[in-house]
Amino acid sequence: MRDHDPALPPHRSGRGFHNPPGSPRARGSTADWLRFLRDVSFGPRALRQPALPAGHVLDAEQACAQLAAQHGRDSLTWLGHACFLIRIDGRAVLTDPYLSPYAGPLPGLGPKRFAGTGLPIDRLPKLDAILLSHNHYDHLDAVALRQLAADHRDTTFVVPLGLVPIIRRLGFRNVHELDWGQTHAGNGLTVTALPAVHFSSRTPFDRNRTLWCGFGLRSAHHHLYFAGDTGWGPVFEHVGQRFGPFDVGLVPIGAYQPRALMQAVHADPEEAVRIGRAMQAQRLVAMHWGTIALTTEPAFEPPGRFLQAAQASGYGDDDRWVMRIGETRALDRR
Repeated sequence: MRDHDPALPPHRSGRGFHNPPGSPRARGSTADWLRFLRDVSFGPRALRQPALPAGHVLDAEQACAQLAAQHGRDSLTWLGHACFLIRIDGRAVLTDPYLSPYAGPLPGLGPKRFAGTGLPIDRLPKLDAILLSHNHYDHLDAVALRQLAADHRDTTFVVPLGLVPIIRRLGFRNVHELDWGQTHAGNGLTVTALPAVHFSSRTPFDRNRTLWCGFGLRSAHHHLYFAGDTGWGPVFEHVGQRFGPFDVGLVPIGAYQPRALMQAVHADPEEAVRIGRAMQAQRLVAMHWGTIALTTEPAFEPPGRFLQAAQASGYGDDDRWVMRIGETRALDRR
């Protein structure tokens, strides 16, 4: 029976959804949380809006030219944070489209992006699917989704349980919600919702009322893993055995300090590599970093740690990617 499947453990109770058994828990005190909120909201500008290294974000013309040079071939384009344009087998898929300047309930309210998207939203190709991992503002971006709905309202939209109403209100018609382990198939793509270690909320009053997840994305020649927003947990060892292997794993490497507070919801770079290994991903691509300051680690610390950890775990140079925002790289068919 499903409740006895270690890859898909029970994750719903009368109080809402919860993480798999064995997942880490936050260890900080109330004083720790108040100090953290002060630092990320009112800390030095160097934390909230750091200086960008040269080349971190491609300008629009460079980004558009790189994408056009692929001529529709299989490729991956990073638009910052957890947003990717994935082109596989003639299909175009967008993940977690946080593409507006702020991550908050109203324009101008909430953390502000310090890096742009590279590829403008109005230069995206026709989309065959949009995948949304959970409802946090830096993933479910209502401003960007309303803009996308103008040209992509009939695009297949896949979400975890509980998010159909908000996505339909934002203008999309073809919305499908999945529980962990459930699959939606169509137009040459198969999307499976996979467990993640995180939480959900958009207000102080709706915590964990909707589900969070990662996704497996399969086409004729590819099998990709998109982790969404997640911490490390032993559930990944079971999920990788059940649903892997994957050609490519898109794993979150940022937003991990202070560790006592963040370990329950965000992987650090070493744990991101551990997740990729557990999911049997042959190539790892770093995401969820270098775009917006959500926590207190230096903004450009994560990629160095990720590359070092991936190398120590046996990933060669061609199989551990740190991309520039707006950059497009070709995906080989494995």
